[in-house]
Amino acid sequence: MTIPTSLRRLAAALAAALWLAPVQAQTTDHLGLPGPISLAGDSYALAWSSRPADNYIKQEYLPPGETPDRYSRMLLVETVTGGIGVMDALRAQAETLTQRKATDPLVNMDIVQNEATGEALLDFIVSSKDEAGEYIVEWNAYRYAPLDDAAGGPGVMLFGVSHRAYGNEAAKTFLQGLPTLRPAQMDALANAALPQPGG
Repeated sequence: MTIPTSLRRLAAALAAALWLAPVQAQTTDHLGLPGPISLAGDSYALAWSSRPADNYIKQEYLPPGETPDRYSRMLLVETVTGGIGVMDALRAQAETLTQRKATDPLVNMDIVQNEATGEALLDFIVSSKDEAGEYIVEWNAYRYAPLDDAAGGPGVMLFGVSHRAYGNEAAKTFLQGLPTLRPAQMDALANAALPQPGG
């Protein structure tokens, strides 16, 4: 299936947003999800939001003491409407990650589909370097779910968790602990009740 150009652009913008720190924290609750949202016993409050397009909303949630431009863990809730399906959104993100491999040798991803629910789970790792040449390593798990009754037509909800480490030593420790962190967080994400926009 060919991925529409508009969807490719949306995924590229999403991927770019991984490394663009907000200039100023915006906390407009576009989804009716002020938080806190809980995952694996941790509580996350709305810390940043954006509406890059009429049909695309992105909100980030952080535990106490963390900021959007430098965090160790974060929850994401995003919605895209306008006839986009789960696998369309996932494939677009996977395509962006595949392209990133040319400049980021650490990129790796895995996809799990749940045909019974129509959901899919993408987990991936990416890296970058800061101005001092030190590594920033990020692992994410994105749960894509159908959003059937959304205003603007069918769409997709992304409910995700993100973990980061800053600096070469911290990145090394992070990668060593990932075999333990990854399955625990993926299980918690897959079994969590999805946030309910407008609820």
